[in-house]
Amino acid sequence: MNVAVAKTTTGATLDGTFAAARGRLPGTGPVTETRQRAFDTFAVGGLPTRRVEEWKYTDLRRLLGDVAPLAAAPDAAALGEARKAVAALKDGDTQKLVLVDGMLAADLSDLSAGNGVTVHALSAVLADEASAARADLLLSKVNDPMLALNAAFATDGVIISVADGTDREKPLQIVHVTTKPKAASFTRSLVRIGNNAKVTLVETFVATEAAKAYQVHDTTVIWVGDNSDLQHVRVMEDALDAASIASAIVTVGAKSKFNTFSLTTGGSVSRYQSFITLAGEGTELSTNSIHLLRGQQHADCTFVIDHATPGCMSRENFRAVLDDHAHSVFQGKINVHQIAQQTDGKMMSRALLLSDDAEIDNKPELEIFADDVQCGHGATVGALDDSLLFYLRARGLPEKEAQSLLIQAFVGEALESIVNDDLRDVAIGAAERWLGTRA
Repeated sequence: MNVAVAKTTTGATLDGTFAAARGRLPGTGPVTETRQRAFDTFAVGGLPTRRVEEWKYTDLRRLLGDVAPLAAAPDAAALGEARKAVAALKDGDTQKLVLVDGMLAADLSDLSAGNGVTVHALSAVLADEASAARADLLLSKVNDPMLALNAAFATDGVIISVADGTDREKPLQIVHVTTKPKAASFTRSLVRIGNNAKVTLVETFVATEAAKAYQVHDTTVIWVGDNSDLQHVRVMEDALDAASIASAIVTVGAKSKFNTFSLTTGGSVSRYQSFITLAGEGTELSTNSIHLLRGQQHADCTFVIDHATPGCMSRENFRAVLDDHAHSVFQGKINVHQIAQQTDGKMMSRALLLSDDAEIDNKPELEIFADDVQCGHGATVGALDDSLLFYLRARGLPEKEAQSLLIQAFVGEALESIVNDDLRDVAIGAAERWLGTRA
């Protein structure tokens, strides 16, 4: 019996966009088939709505309306503007890999191999018919509509391999630069870190002045070997009228440390969702996330952590500072498998509301199938302490400056989790720029 799949309005509208984009999407044969299956999966439901439990507080059908058309490949003018944006970044000494409007810009990137690191363009690997695993680069173990959409449209990204035993002081940095207005970029990067390795990975999202009302759809897949240490820093400063939907899928080996930090100050609509599996015993995970929002901004931070082996520890810390009519969402879920005895997992969400019209939604979840565990969660919501404000103002500080000092103290613990001094300064600088925009 043949069954016709009914597509949503969004899915039907995207049919023409997907067909038109086929010529620009790298890969043939299995890659093309994988893309088609991913697109069909997305088209069944389209953009997620409140009816999808995982997206209950971030209704993309309402917030986005539709997916923007695929951005054109960057021309010389776009690359020139992107070069200026990259030069303006004050992020210390890093190996930069620059993606402009969804395409790897080789002339702006340091693609040199060495010190245990090799870098390839995703588009080149997908287009290489000799690569047996090329279709696997688009596959995901996570069932999510936006991951499926990303797999269908991914134009480029970077594939980073870090050899066993690498101890690298110089951070690897993926810089996303948008130059096109009212267009969408789709990037997918894969990072494989060997055993006994120590690496810092940075992700930065910025835009040129001409980029308005654009969309960024990004996925990063990370594998961390045994006895390794990955420091991950993510700073999102997209344009205030942009939309950013980003996902991370991370698998961590035994006796490893994974410390990830995320700061969101840009975008009118954004969601950063991270799916982390602790696949080896004795692993330590620390996540620190900050939302600094104002105006009508809506930002969603979702973490799903799978404790799949015994003796692992996870800590989730989330901070939100909300002004005007801003809306922040934090969803934290800890899954403890039956085999994962002696799990230690905790999450905490704290929000600071600077306006009566600001809103925070917290959704902590614990799903525990083991009996020898220590798991818990907590959440607080409040305003600036009037007595502390009075104390600071009584010593001559203007009201806004006093508020800024208290806000910096509120998010300071999360910022201090960044080990690299230069990268910590980058995050502090982004926070200070946000504070400077407050009227």
